[in-house]
Amino acid sequence: MLLSHYNYWIAIVLMMIGFYAVIAKPNLVKKAIGLSLFQTGIFLFYITFGKLAGGTAPVVVAGGEGVTYSNPLPHALILTAIVVSVSTLAVAMALVVNIKQAYGTVEEDEIGEIEHAPDAAEQHSTVLVTPGGSAPTQPKPA
Repeated sequence: MLLSHYNYWIAIVLMMIGFYAVIAKPNLVKKAIGLSLFQTGIFLFYITFGKLAGGTAPVVVAGGEGVTYSNPLPHALILTAIVVSVSTLAVAMALVVNIKQAYGTVEEDEIGEIEHAPDAAEQHSTVLVTPGGSAPTQPKPA
């Protein structure tokens, strides 16, 4: 009985590993990868709903009365969700690169220490990354 629903168990395990990484890991790269794992578990969960035992592709053919079709809607929605997931991960990685350039670390607790330091405003001004890859800083007031 439990092994017959292995897709659900794999989806749950992926979601829990991803959730653990987002909650417990201080490294921002690991958090982004954990979010991606969580999203992958959700994708698998929804795609599993769309498949019926004995179901065929939802293409109408001549003489096909009484045929059981699989639901195509979850698959179509998940294709869109995959595109959104990949773009979200790309934006997260770009933000992590900017954070690394600004603070010199991607560890959440170290960034918090730097932010709450008394002279943090003077040490770390806003950093913008240009398309050429350089990171000019705003001039410090005299």
